[in-house]
Amino acid sequence: MGYKRKEYENMESLFTNGKKKFVKYEEGAAMYSMGIHAFTELAKEAKAIYRIRRIVLVNTDIIDEYIENFRDI
Repeated sequence: MGYKRKEYENMESLFTNGKKKFVKYEEGAAMYSMGIHAFTELAKEAKAIYRIRRIVLVNTDIIDEYIENFRDI
């Protein structure tokens, strides 16, 4: 069974100073315009996951660096 994708109306209200450093899976998936499963796998590959009690946070700075490594020159 699939999950319904959450639509965020005003993305700018989610970020302070233009960008959040730590996001949850749903916020990160919306921020990078991809599905939750794809974003989860990307965060695991980049080793950008922080587990705090029962919350999982993803460091967007590490994700950005990881994505930049795949850029075609």
